[in-house]
Amino acid sequence: MTPAAPLQPVLSARGLVKRFGGITATDKVTLDLQKGARHALIGPNGAGKTTLINLLTGVLDATEGQIVLEGQDITRLAPHQRVRRGLVRTFQINQLFDGLTPLETLALTVSQQRGLGARWWQPLGADVGVAERCDQLLEQFHLASVKDQPTGVLAYGKRRLLEIAVALACEPRVLLLDEPVAGVPAGEREELLHTVASLPQDVSVLLIEHDMDLVFSFATRMTVLVNGAVLTEGSPEEISANPEVKAVYLGEDSVFEAAGSHA
Repeated sequence: MTPAAPLQPVLSARGLVKRFGGITATDKVTLDLQKGARHALIGPNGAGKTTLINLLTGVLDATEGQIVLEGQDITRLAPHQRVRRGLVRTFQINQLFDGLTPLETLALTVSQQRGLGARWWQPLGADVGVAERCDQLLEQFHLASVKDQPTGVLAYGKRRLLEIAVALACEPRVLLLDEPVAGVPAGEREELLHTVASLPQDVSVLLIEHDMDLVFSFATRMTVLVNGAVLTEGSPEEISANPEVKAVYLGEDSVFEAAGSHA
């Protein structure tokens, strides 16, 4: 019996390099994201995690290397072209419009995604399919109770939930979450953690996060980035037991041990 061919990664980085003058921010990074992955990218501050995400999404141009999405080279595509192909991200800093409500924000996103954005003469959400999809997202992300409130007055945890809902409204095949719980008060984190864990299984997720409880409860695969280069990759159990990783985190052994115990 012929062995099955290995599955093609949904997203691949091959030897990615980013230089700013004489500084190498990303140093020959190779990373494969498998279909349906729950993959975390971790590393100390300044490791180059956000730079890598900016390369993957086209915010920055790679100095060297290649990015492949579902078998297609997207290295030179503009960010909006990558979004149209199913590569979507959230940001460390909230990117929402404070004057719009969650319902309006999602209706605009869903309408644009379905090619209805130019129908400016129709009331927002008049399309039945758009309205139904917005209702689904509002329920899924625990936003139904605040759907008509201006986004600017929402609790920060709700704003982060809305941002992930907007990303999911773009119908991603690959979702890059850049520190989704950054700045979220402890009392609002559990709802967000539960929602991240409940993301659709057919969406492949690459998570950047400093919160090790979230990382170890979510990820089935982890890549450690240090000084712009990949230090190691493995399962959560392998990463939590790796002495090099513990050394990089400068005595944060207890953080890994506590988080790893939940893996």
